[in-house]
Amino acid sequence: MAVTSERIEFTGALGETLAARLDSGPGAPRAYALFAHCFTCSKDVFAASRIAEGLAAQGIATLRFDFTGLGASDGEFANTNFSSNVDDLVSAADYLRDNHAAPALLIGHSLGGAAVLAAAGRVAEARAVVTIGAPSDPGHVRHLFSADIDRIEADGEAEVKLAGRSFTIKKQFLEDIAGQRLADGIAAMRKALLVFHAPLDDYVDISNAGIIFGAAKHPKSFVSLDDADHLLTRKDDAIYVADVISAWVHRYLDGEAVSDLDEGEADVVTVSENGIGKFGQDIAVGPHLFHADEPPSVGGRNSGPTPYQLLSAGLGACTTMTLRLYAGHKKIPLDRVSVDVRHTKVHADDCESCETLDGKIDAFTREITLEGDLDAETRQRLLEIADKCPVHRTLHSEVQVVTTLKEAQ
Repeated sequence: MAVTSERIEFTGALGETLAARLDSGPGAPRAYALFAHCFTCSKDVFAASRIAEGLAAQGIATLRFDFTGLGASDGEFANTNFSSNVDDLVSAADYLRDNHAAPALLIGHSLGGAAVLAAAGRVAEARAVVTIGAPSDPGHVRHLFSADIDRIEADGEAEVKLAGRSFTIKKQFLEDIAGQRLADGIAAMRKALLVFHAPLDDYVDISNAGIIFGAAKHPKSFVSLDDADHLLTRKDDAIYVADVISAWVHRYLDGEAVSDLDEGEADVVTVSENGIGKFGQDIAVGPHLFHADEPPSVGGRNSGPTPYQLLSAGLGACTTMTLRLYAGHKKIPLDRVSVDVRHTKVHADDCESCETLDGKIDAFTREITLEGDLDAETRQRLLEIADKCPVHRTLHSEVQVVTTLKEAQ
């Protein structure tokens, strides 16, 4: 899907002209999103531009802008602070509301994530909020210029080096971030929350994600970014974030509730290459998006389970669901059930119950854990019921796979 990027200007909180870009796909967008970039970055940093492009391609037009004094926006960075950044965000939301539609989705990267959490309560139409590598406290940025804090306190301001560039930081900036308290606002924002964070983020420790997640009310979700760096400089990581956001936010957009999905469409599983290494795949099932891959030992990137692991997962899920239904019907006090499934290939002549004696066959081993006040007879009956799960029966039945060609869209 072709994506266009339109240059936009609007007036920020301090009266300066702010530069922005509105990324959108062909046709009317199904929703608008607002993206806030990281501290001292710009709207054109790779993560912002790539994620905006990915969302636009999936029908979510995304406005990304430069905060006052940064990038192509007017004003002096030295006169800004966290509060003015939040006000700039609200001004950007006002622009969208007046010229297109209010943003249904707010996305923030690093300190921009903290800013969207602070601004969320002031954008009534926003249904969902996404943070990427965000600090739980804006005061976290103090460590970036900790060696200059005494000079700033004594002289009222100081020139500091951040990411190889010089910025003037004033005492009022330190006072402003010291006075911020996000936790109460997070708990009261009444919007769905998706938190992205990399376990090895060396700028913002992952403990910040735990604090944000813990403060939020449901619905809330957390996605680990594995070995991604803080700025998402790898293309694969930025694409992954865009794909997950698009799939996750689907249920929170007007007219896009999961219950409204056509059941026929929900039964279609669409698998396509995602460009992550040699074997990476995106798997879409209705509003759900997940991934498949192969391990590094065979040339993959291990960005998702293997096809046989997914098949094992289907057998395991079907088994637990079948046991739960049976226990409910028979009023069996089954508290919890879990299944470990392993797939191997074994020589046919080693399989006592196999009909064929030639070559190798596929073997699935299930280990079922049953929790609850269950006697031996009941446990044995549940073990027998496990063999009646539909996926188990499918694996034992004759299966037909019909393959046709489909025109590329």
